[in-house]
Amino acid sequence: MQNHVFVVDQRRQRLDPIHPKRARRLLEKGKAAVLRMYPFTIILKQVITNPTVQSCQIKIDPGSKVTGFALVRGGEVIWGMELEHRGEQIKAKLLDRRSVRRNRRNRKTRYRKPRFLNRKRPEGWLPPSLEHRVKTIETWVIRLMRFAPTDQIIVERVKFDMQKMQNPDISKEEYQQGTLHGYEVREYLLEKWDRKCTYCGVKDVPLQIEHIHPKSKGGSNRVSNLCLACDKCNKKKGNKPVEDFLKNKPTLLAKIKAQAKKPLKDAAAVNATRDAIIKMVKFFDWFHEIKTGTGGQTKYNRTRLNLPKEHWIDAACVGDVDNLILLTKQPLKVRCTGHGTRQMCRTDKHGFPKRHVPRDKFVKGFQTGDIVKAVVTKGKKIGTYFGRVAVRKSGSFNISSKAGLIQGINYKYCNLIHRRDGYSYSF
Repeated sequence: MQNHVFVVDQRRQRLDPIHPKRARRLLEKGKAAVLRMYPFTIILKQVITNPTVQSCQIKIDPGSKVTGFALVRGGEVIWGMELEHRGEQIKAKLLDRRSVRRNRRNRKTRYRKPRFLNRKRPEGWLPPSLEHRVKTIETWVIRLMRFAPTDQIIVERVKFDMQKMQNPDISKEEYQQGTLHGYEVREYLLEKWDRKCTYCGVKDVPLQIEHIHPKSKGGSNRVSNLCLACDKCNKKKGNKPVEDFLKNKPTLLAKIKAQAKKPLKDAAAVNATRDAIIKMVKFFDWFHEIKTGTGGQTKYNRTRLNLPKEHWIDAACVGDVDNLILLTKQPLKVRCTGHGTRQMCRTDKHGFPKRHVPRDKFVKGFQTGDIVKAVVTKGKKIGTYFGRVAVRKSGSFNISSKAGLIQGINYKYCNLIHRRDGYSYSF
């Protein structure tokens, strides 16, 4: 079962999303044309006067790496999407840029006065890697508002209590020197250890919180000393040190020790952006109602309805849910790729310039990253190719398709399917 198809008329009025089979019939009969490939939208070749539409809910499950989206209409999930962020890539690129700038300034302006204290950050400032999460969610909310009749948005608002994770015994006035209150350690451990037993890797069984270094031998309750184990492994390990329990599995032992020291950056990212996302959503006066839900409520709804653990299904379970009918099982998977780079001069590994970038991005109406369909009718490469194009000034393009890289396709054979927009799409 695929996502429903968005429909607009000639005046760009938003109509009810329809089943893919019905959209296919409209396209075959010539009553509609493709307006946009991602998300797939068709435009009718007529104007619908006084259309009767059923409003949908936009539901969002924000995450540090992947955010889930779902469109729910009358208890039916008609459209789903998983948006993969690129915060880590942004951070790495900024670090590279900083090192290149520092090297250049040391070479060119060695005696320049330090200027690291002459800038003031505005109120509510977020690092670019976190601001990116808010902006990409905003982009897709606007797209859904443009193509689907929506009047309500529900966002999961999670609270991660970092100090509770580090010190489970904290209480009352001790929070005056700490952070937020109300996060369950067990829910964090489920995310950290991928919802499976740490020792045997079994999934979909009841898991117990287990001390890596036994509490009876001085182990603490800090989250860095906690993991998840099935009943069998928990009883088998008992109060043995993890080094003795896994002495015949050195690879697994090293992996567990590395994972146990994993920082809380994912929880911190969700903490930092949750208020910014709510503030962004409230900026739109399009919605008649804006609601928030908790992570515990989302998990309760998903468990009660016996639904699998996926980001877009989590989004559908946000808020008050009586019953859900999944009319789709094939969500759109979107990965943030960015719009390239504004760096005009490429550098080698030492930071020295090695080549310059062409000023003109467009060649014969195409730019690198566009999705095209090339139908080659003559020559050595006869066939039909579908994929992303890499342009050349000569007009001979490369196309990256599922079959691999096809080089030397003339621009005259290429038909534009979807403009490059900073995302890659799959199902």
